Amino acid sequence: MELPTIAAPGVGERADAVADAACHLYDTIALWGIGAPRGAVPDVAGGGWSRSAAEDAAEAIETTAHALASIDPGAEVVLAPVHAALADLRRRLGLAPADALSGDGLPPTPRTVGNPRRTRWVRVLTAPSPRQPPSRTTS
Repeated sequence: MELPTIAAPGVGERADAVADAACHLYDTIALWGIGAPRGAVPDVAGGGWSRSAAEDAAEAIETTAHALASIDPGAEVVLAPVHAALADLRRRLGLAPADALSGDGLPPTPRTVGNPRRTRWVRVLTAPSPRQPPSRTTS
């Protein structure tokens, strides 16, 4: 399958933002990781990760994998090991399992994340409403 050179509105920009965010996350975590020079950063258990940060990162990967699955009918099968690996990681870290999906591939309830200050809502694509000419009110 050959993909088009132009993505649907917003898809390219959001995919680019996800890639940038992942790079920034990696760069930040690299400072806290095993390879960091001794004494360069504070010694923090877990390599700088918190429970909510790990849940958010796992959810970002899971959600991105679900989005990628829409590229091609066989993509979901190819991405199944990603979901299995993340489920195993969640178990190893003692995190809650990923939200179950309904028959249409969307979570049955709005997604929530480890950070109680935020809630991610599932966005449903709807057709844009037709443009309306400006109303002209005369007094």
